[in-house]
Amino acid sequence: MFTTRPELIGTFGAVTSTHWLATASGMSLLERGGNAFDAGIATAFVLQVVEPHLVGPGGEVPIVFYSKKTGRIEVLCGQGPTPAGATIEHYRSEGLTLVPGNGLLAAVIPGSFDAWMTLLRDHGTMSIRDVLEPAIYYAEHGHPLLQRISNTIAGLKDFFEKEWPTTAAIYVPNGAVPQARRLFRNEPLANTWKRVLKEAESAGPDRERQIEKAREAFYKGFVAEAIDRFARENAVIDQSGERHRGVINADDMAGWQASYEAPVALDYGDWRVNKIGPWGQGPVFLQTLSILKNFDLASMGPRSAEFVHTMTEAMKLAFADREAYYGDPAQVNVPLDALLSDAYGTERAKLIGHQASRDLRPGTVPGFEAQVERFMSSLDRLSKVGTASAANEPTTAEMRSARRGDTVHVDAIDRWGNMMAAMPSGGWFQSSPVIPELGFGLNTRAQMFWLEEGLPTSLAPGKRPRTTLTPTLAEKDGEPHMVFGTPGGDQQEQWQLQFFLRHVHHGLNLQEAIDTPMSHTGHFPSSFYPRERRPANLTIEESFGEEVLADLAARGHELERSPEWTIGRLVAASRDPDGLIHAAATPRLMQAYAAAR
Repeated sequence: MFTTRPELIGTFGAVTSTHWLATASGMSLLERGGNAFDAGIATAFVLQVVEPHLVGPGGEVPIVFYSKKTGRIEVLCGQGPTPAGATIEHYRSEGLTLVPGNGLLAAVIPGSFDAWMTLLRDHGTMSIRDVLEPAIYYAEHGHPLLQRISNTIAGLKDFFEKEWPTTAAIYVPNGAVPQARRLFRNEPLANTWKRVLKEAESAGPDRERQIEKAREAFYKGFVAEAIDRFARENAVIDQSGERHRGVINADDMAGWQASYEAPVALDYGDWRVNKIGPWGQGPVFLQTLSILKNFDLASMGPRSAEFVHTMTEAMKLAFADREAYYGDPAQVNVPLDALLSDAYGTERAKLIGHQASRDLRPGTVPGFEAQVERFMSSLDRLSKVGTASAANEPTTAEMRSARRGDTVHVDAIDRWGNMMAAMPSGGWFQSSPVIPELGFGLNTRAQMFWLEEGLPTSLAPGKRPRTTLTPTLAEKDGEPHMVFGTPGGDQQEQWQLQFFLRHVHHGLNLQEAIDTPMSHTGHFPSSFYPRERRPANLTIEESFGEEVLADLAARGHELERSPEWTIGRLVAASRDPDGLIHAAATPRLMQAYAAAR
């Protein structure tokens, strides 16, 4: 099969990410003797600099990884929860029926920095200076600005200058939109990381003491103080059309830290897929696999209408369950064992017919009947709260709303067999005003909560939002084998699933599976403000061909045709039992890159 670039194969190591400068930075740490975790952390910090419209230091990250040191696959939760002041009563008193998609009120505790420091302390080998210096370099000395970033800034120039002047000071310097392919700097961010580094190294030469000192600087020191002060002193315009102050404060920051937990996993033939828990949408992937066990996917062509239809209808069922059941398991009882059981998957599979469903159909788990009924009775009212405008977090096909961001992804594998997949997100420059002394803004992940009582995703203090972030680690024949992921909001699981199924059932290598045409559906409620859904929608690349598109339309799918090479931002890496390492990255958007040798 023709591919846009080769699948890379080597034995030393691999790094993949959504930007070539980040990938190269991570690979440089492998070359200097670091392991996969050192490389992945450095990659992630560079992504905060070179893709600031997709991720920032005020964001969050879930990480799924395998460590040779422990011999275990684990999840590191860098998803910050809501502040103590984030109550339904407070938001309702502000005249809101939905949590705004930008501004200050939607901020949860920034989680990514503590997660990266925890991973570095427990599984990395290099120093804070080693992992931060590439990001500091690009923030201080500049990086070639992507055209997409320049376009996003241009669309928001007037808004920034009028409403968010602290953001304009960095992203519209001297009233001018920064030009694409020219050097762009964020010196306040460089100074923030340099100050964190200085405070860390004041602890002396011990690596772990430096890491702890860095965590204190961020969560109990000058960073937390700046966040507290900015949220208290500034009422800023957000998507509600009104001005609101944030509820996050220094006590919220000081009282939280990243945590380890076991992955949620499902066996699928010779494979075992590991995902984060129901505080993300990871189990959707697993539920869909459980349903698809009941179909002969290998007999369906990887680009056939039957394959796309069957996979899409299975996804609709799994996403319906996401809406009815998923939430932070620390506060909500999520019946995952039942949802992932073979019996439940078999029953759900019976709902898939020749025609595309237009209904949202969550299943019923014994003991949860009232919860599902409450959700369904609320659905019409909840859906009317939003508008009929933009449908989802922007895909690579188009920027549906210039005020929304997306996500980035990092994979890393080293010669010793360590591997990790991470999905950093949040804190985009269009999500929340820049805190001037820090050079970055806050995330807006609380927009994923409902301001309705009694739902798994009802807003409450100290609760993790049910995010769309979902990295993947797959075992094969009992051994950790492959890490992969893609940005894309609600589309993340959908694009990853197509990649995985084509690799498993049709024998496509990593690059072939990534290059094959992609699709996704917006049939279920969006995770993002204003939370609308599009029944029977199927957004699909035209490169599937007219015969396939006509077949899918005849089955009742509401097609939204997308030009070829516009859907998905997948990257992936794998390691064989003999030590061969494979890596691949999407050609879409012409910026993701894999490095391996």
